[in-house]
Amino acid sequence: MFLSVFDMFKVGIGPSSSHTMGPMVAGARFLDKVRAAPFGVVGLRASLHGSLAFTGVGHATDRATILGLAGFRPDTYDRDQAGTVLDAIHRTKIILHDDLGALRFDPDRDLIFDYDTPLPGHANAMILMATDAQGDVILQEIYYSIGGGFVLTAAELAEGRDSDQGPAVPYPFHSAAQMLEMARDSGMSIAAMKRANEISRGSREKLATGTARIWAVMTACIDRGLTTDGILPGGLNVKRRAKGIHDALQAERGLNLAAPHVVNDWISTYALAVNEENAAGGQVVTAPTNGAAGVVPAVIRYWLDHVPGASATRVEEFLLTAAAIGGLVKYNASISGAEAGCQAEVGSAAAMAAAGLCAVLGGTPEQIENAAEIALEHHLGMTCDPVKGLVQVPCIERNGLGAIKAVAAASLALRGDGQHVVPLDACIETMRQTGADMSEKYKETSLGGLAVNVPNC
Repeated sequence: MFLSVFDMFKVGIGPSSSHTMGPMVAGARFLDKVRAAPFGVVGLRASLHGSLAFTGVGHATDRATILGLAGFRPDTYDRDQAGTVLDAIHRTKIILHDDLGALRFDPDRDLIFDYDTPLPGHANAMILMATDAQGDVILQEIYYSIGGGFVLTAAELAEGRDSDQGPAVPYPFHSAAQMLEMARDSGMSIAAMKRANEISRGSREKLATGTARIWAVMTACIDRGLTTDGILPGGLNVKRRAKGIHDALQAERGLNLAAPHVVNDWISTYALAVNEENAAGGQVVTAPTNGAAGVVPAVIRYWLDHVPGASATRVEEFLLTAAAIGGLVKYNASISGAEAGCQAEVGSAAAMAAAGLCAVLGGTPEQIENAAEIALEHHLGMTCDPVKGLVQVPCIERNGLGAIKAVAAASLALRGDGQHVVPLDACIETMRQTGADMSEKYKETSLGGLAVNVPNC
């Protein structure tokens, strides 16, 4: 099994990898089918199903779907240009392409929120359609946004295309047990095995350049969040807090007034900064999703800025280790809140961050596996219940607490020898089973939990 570090960490836009990035990717993919069609297409249409319908407006799914059909992609997204194009589409009822011409699309009529017809493959489902001059559908495709910006057609999902289809890699571990066995047999670290796998599919230069960009986007996102205040969009009137907390923490430095536990505030504010940027539609990195995008960068920033001996030259090692753990979770369970609740998002992110931190602090493969297990275990059962369908409450704070748990898990694992009662594989399987048993109203539909018990207007 191989999932690249660049699959787990994708540069994109907020507020959601599954509800914003995924539909945008699907739209761009559908345009390729339209271009290849042997007949003329006059218009476009889209219907959203399951969680994409229930929380689509709060997650900007409507906006992302339209922009995807207009040719926008998450990794090259230009916010100003997107705003101009979106305004033009609403005004003219036309999506204009250089190669496809003017395609009819009335956002009020041709973007359908279907709350009553779930599709069988995944809770995040959409149907994209092309129409002729009479408005009849002449081409359509079902897409599933399966979390973390991954998108599959119905056929690809049925064929198992979510699993690796490429050539063999040197260390193809499918489970944590296999990972540890390969580490023992080879004498290599988890990061070293992951690095060898990446290089076998690309090059050392591509890996170095790509991971450097991932961290550059992550830390720039933190910096923007720490220097921006105001009210987040969406109608909940959530106030940005990262800047105020960070300003206060900086003012307290050197005064010897703070209790030791204030370091938790530093960790939290780094995560809050990222997720406030995500909620505002800014550029973030899926880690492994947008809803959990603050955990991994917050822990890396904490390590670099607060831990003696930390070095930016080892960020790649952190990311590779984290990606190895994230790949195991995705392959054997889920990273989708709509499929398994927030345990699959913030829980997975905390496990990844704990593993990465443990690695750069000198942990053995066994201690790293233990750190990931501790972090994931103590997120089991966490629901995904965003108030008003926005990735704000409780999502932003959950990232702060997820980062703190990740640091605590790494520290606790380093105090042991790697031997523990619950294997990571058992914890991942428990998360999968818990997600399967969880009521749909707790899986990113905003039909239960905090979403119905907190006034949202």
